[in-house]
Order: sequence, then structure tokens, then C-alpha cells
Amino acid sequence: MSRLRPSVAVLVALVALLGSGALIGLVGEAEREPQVTDSLPDGYDSTTVAELEDQLPEGEGSVALVLVTADSGTLDRSTLQRLNEVYADLADTPPGMPAELRPSEDGTAALGVVPIAATGATAVAEEVTDLRASLDEQLPDGVSGQVTGPAAIDADLAAVFDGADLTLLAATAAVVAVLLIVTYRSPFLWLVPLTVVGVADQLAAVAATHTLAWFDIAWDESTVGILSVLVFGAGTDYALLLISRYRDELRRHRDRYVAMASAVRGTAEAVLASSTTVVLGLLTLLLSVVPTTRGLGLACAVGVVIAATFALVVLPCALVPFGRWVFWPLVPRVGQPALVDSTRSPWRRLGDRVATRPVVFAGAAVLVLAALASGLTQVRQGLSESEQFLDTPESIAAADRLARSYPAGSVDPTVVLTRDDPGDVLAAAKQSPGVASASAGPSDDGLARIDVVLDATSGSDRAEEAVVDLRSSLASYDDTWVGGSEAQALDAADAAARDRALLIPLILGLVLVGLVLLLRSLLAPVLLVATVVGTFFAALGAAWWIYTGVFDFAAMDVGVPLLAFLFLVALGVDYNIFLVTRALQESQEHGAREGMLRGLTATGGVITSAGILLAAVFAVLGVLPLVVLAQLGIVICVGVLLDTLLVRTVLVPALTFWLGERFWWPRRITPAGPAEDTSTTPSVAAARS
Repeated sequence: MSRLRPSVAVLVALVALLGSGALIGLVGEAEREPQVTDSLPDGYDSTTVAELEDQLPEGEGSVALVLVTADSGTLDRSTLQRLNEVYADLADTPPGMPAELRPSEDGTAALGVVPIAATGATAVAEEVTDLRASLDEQLPDGVSGQVTGPAAIDADLAAVFDGADLTLLAATAAVVAVLLIVTYRSPFLWLVPLTVVGVADQLAAVAATHTLAWFDIAWDESTVGILSVLVFGAGTDYALLLISRYRDELRRHRDRYVAMASAVRGTAEAVLASSTTVVLGLLTLLLSVVPTTRGLGLACAVGVVIAATFALVVLPCALVPFGRWVFWPLVPRVGQPALVDSTRSPWRRLGDRVATRPVVFAGAAVLVLAALASGLTQVRQGLSESEQFLDTPESIAAADRLARSYPAGSVDPTVVLTRDDPGDVLAAAKQSPGVASASAGPSDDGLARIDVVLDATSGSDRAEEAVVDLRSSLASYDDTWVGGSEAQALDAADAAARDRALLIPLILGLVLVGLVLLLRSLLAPVLLVATVVGTFFAALGAAWWIYTGVFDFAAMDVGVPLLAFLFLVALGVDYNIFLVTRALQESQEHGAREGMLRGLTATGGVITSAGILLAAVFAVLGVLPLVVLAQLGIVICVGVLLDTLLVRTVLVPALTFWLGERFWWPRRITPAGPAEDTSTTPSVAAARS
């Protein structure tokens, strides 16, 4: 960098930014037709049912349920006759399906099944939208019509992501811009990192989706959204670290190219270690049994690689040609004291205070984390389909109304597929506890379908017990499988538990090994990993209180704990890496205690800014009206704030002050000599003069 001329730096930046922009425009994101099994765990009964249903007549596509209710009183005979005419016009019912609406016993509602021939989320959503419009146009006065069922729920879920990428990108960019302006207090500087990270984000979406397509790994609508949030968050964090170090180096060097070269050397180790840790953690998701989880892991790993590359290569070349004036009005000048030398910094004063009573501060921090983690004793996992949305769509409202007039499981029957004797399986299903009714469906080439209506409300404990009992009742039939939404939820919970048991220890092991190699120490990595694990439990416990006390969520989605653990551990270790690598550098010259104080002074402001920015960026996931993304955003936001404001600021420094050089065991801290008296250094003397 010190040998680069302005024209070369500008050329590198322009080639990287314009070349990336051209690639984004020409190639675009890869497209893929979603499959019904994308979000279902491999090897489970409900997944087998979803795969085999396509082999049956009318197996392709889905079904919608048309629910017609009287605005007041009951539906009389003439009204039902008119409604059946409307239903006949709407539904091209195949043989074996009722050709008329089924009135409810209380007389207030009528229900019909409409096959949806379309496949793919977009096509299904369009057909359901047309069905709803036709129903509204043809219904007589005095009645109301709604569309629910699997196809309608899928359509409403797809509607959540209409324009979601643009909304999420705009909200994320706005949050990052505001926080960068507040951090730098400059009307110009924030534009450079925001532009670089914005291009990196768009390039990451293109590269990630094409990588997933190349390896034939599934992804869904939420994948690119989470990827964008992660790239913006991690990329901006890396940019903050580099620019903070660059500002310090400009106070030491007149040549800004030399200053930038020194800044890159000073931050490269931390950024590379941090990004490598995050990438390895994300790649562990490739071992998940859920296809879209594997896709999310690979996509985000590609994104973090691009974010780190742009931060270490493109950002320096884009920033250094502007000169010092880009920092205006707080322009760094040669001779000004570097931040690390400041004894009046709030972070230095906090460090001095923690150093006086490290055991007390460490104990207090641990107690706070333990108190927050106590919320875990109340956590209930598993969201039903009706609980997936922040705003209640028509399909869910209709399902709730349907449950008041029909058996609770009518809206989405449990599906049994069998290659055994259908009559015997049907008889066994009818005798199973919790089954309201069972009826034979289509069959073909030895494969038969049986629709089972449960008498329990969807998503309830009774519904789960009914599915377990049904599987037990059919356990003697070797070629019989139980599927449908209730069975899928049960299998998803089991798969999530399996993934947590496998991946959480693996993620911890990778992070620990990475820290050992980086720090060449054993005790420090163990303590640092312990702090981020404590932060995860505290964040999850605190998030549960927010879920129930503020948003009235009934449960936590089964996938949230694993993803929250991955992001919090990987990103939490990031901030510890930023702190301890700087502290280790300073300790080589100033000793363990003073090294940590100087490291905290140098990184306190930038890490706090980065943490607040990252927390705010993940909170942006709440702009999408989907509960699982809101829950993930909340727990990561809380965890990052805890890690930034408590763990990295108080707990980690307290542990180093308490243990002294033993913190780095077995590495030995041997200062090069006594700390230099900064009061007589030329830079400080010049500043004072």
C-alpha cells in the first residue's frame, strides 16, 4: 500500500466496484423453483409422505378450502343452493371429491375443497389470489367467503416476501447510514464504507445463489434476506475496525498511503481470524438434515468471505485517495495523540476501575448473565402455522373461524400414505386416540392415501399427542407413513434437536481451535468461549421474556436456538478477537495488565459502535411480518448488545486483570522493555504545544 500511487488505488477501487456492479447486473441472482421438501428434514416420515404424494392422481399441486359463513343466523336452503352453484363454477372437482359444499352442523358455515393445480410458490399464490377475487365477486349478499387450507397458507406466506428483499435492503442501508454518521460525525466519510459494503452485499447475493445452484443445495426466500443482514453487519464491523486504525495511523504518518498500509497490517489478523471463525461456523450447517438450513449456511459463508475481502482490499483503495479531508470536521493530524495513548478516554477510565476490583466486577457480570438466562426455564418451542405470522392473514383467520363449526383438524387433515392393505390401515387409523374421522383418498399403483381429521386444534399439545398415537397405532405396518402439517411440525422439532446436539459442540470446537491457533494459548480461548456461551444463554432467556411480555408470542420457533447460537458465538467471538488481539499486541511491549488497558482503550469505541450497529441491523429482520425472523432478530440483537456492553467491556477485562499473565497460559508475556513515557514522546509534546 505504501508504494501505491493515487491513480493505482483509484483504479483498483473502480475495477472492483464497477466490475462487481457489472457482474451483478449481467448475471443476477440464480433462480430456483421451490420444492415441497426444501424445508423438511431428510429421512423423516412426513418428508417421505410429501415426496410420495406426487405419485398419486391429483398428487401434484395443493388444495385450498373455501369457507362460506352467514353474516348473521344460519344458511338457509336457497342460499346453500346458490352457494353450490358458485362453488361448482370455482372448483373443477375431480372424481372422488365432493361436488357440493359441506354444511356445518350448526348451520352457520359451508366448506368446500378446491384443487390448486399450480406448483411453485409464485404460481400457487397467483391461483389463490384469483380464487379469492372470484369468490368475492360471486357470493350473494348476507354471506362472507374466505379461502384457507395448505395452498392459501402457502400463498399468504409467499406474500410476506413480496418486495421483501428491497424493503429489507432499504431498511438495513438506512440503519447503517445513520449509525455510521453518528459514529464518524462526518458528512462524507460514511458514504465510502456504505458504498463498498452495499456492493459487497449485492455481489454476495449473486455469488451465493449461484454457488447454491451449482451444488444443487436448496434455499428459500429468507436465505437472501438473512445473508444481506449478515453481510451488512459483518462488513460494516470490519470497516469500522479498519477505519479506526487508519485514523490512528494518520496521527503518526504524514503519508496517508503509509498510514493505510500500517492500518491494514494492524487489522488484517483480527479480521481474517474473525471471518475465518464465522465461515467455519456457518459451514457446519452443511451437516443439518434440513435442506434450506444447509443452503443458509453455505450462502452466508460465501457472503462473509466477500465482506472480509471487500473490507481488506476494496475499502482501503476506495478510502485512501480521498485524503485526510474525508474525516472532516474531525481531521486527524500528525502529532495528535493516538487513541491508545489516551488516559482520559472513557474506556481507559472504565478499565482502570475494573482493574481495581476485577473479581467483584467479573462476579457481578456473571450474575447478570445468569439472571437473564433464568428465562430459559419458561421457554416453549414449536410454532403452529397459525402462529407464524406477525399479522393475521386471511388463511389463518379463516382457519380459526372454520374450527368453530367443524372438527379442529378439518382445515389441514393429517395424511397417511400406505403400500399395505388400505382397508386395514383405515380401520386402525379410525381407532387411534384423538382421531375425529378418517376417509380413503386416491390410490395408484399400490400406493393409497388416507385423510385423517384430528379432533385437536392445530399446533396444540393434543394434536401432537394425536399424531404420536396415530404413528403408534400404525407402527405394525411397515410401508405406512404419517405426514401432513402436524406430523411435519413434530418431525421438525425432532430434527432441530438432532441438529443442536451435533452442531453446537462442533461449532464450539471449531471456535476453540481457531482461538488457540490465533492466540497460541489454551486458557484464554477456553475463557473467551465460555463468555460467549454465557452470553447466548442470557440472550435466549432475555429474548423469551421479550417474546411473551412485549410481542405475545406463544412459543419459540424450533430453528431459532441453533441459528442464534451460531451467529452469537461466531459474532461474539469476533469482538473478543478484536479486543484480545490488540491487547496481546500491546502486552508484548507494556505487560499483560497495561496491554489490556491499552487494548480496551484502542478498541472500546469502535467495538461498541460495531456492536450497536450489528444489533440494529439484525433487529431490522423484524420489518418482515414473519415470527421466526422477528424472533431470530430479537435474540441476536439482545445477545450482541450484552456481548458488546457487558461481556467484552467488563467481564473479559476483569478476567485478564484477575489472572494477569496466567490468562495467556501457556504463552508467556515478555514485554520488550519498560513502557515508554508518552508524556515526552514527540507526538504528545507536539500536541501539547
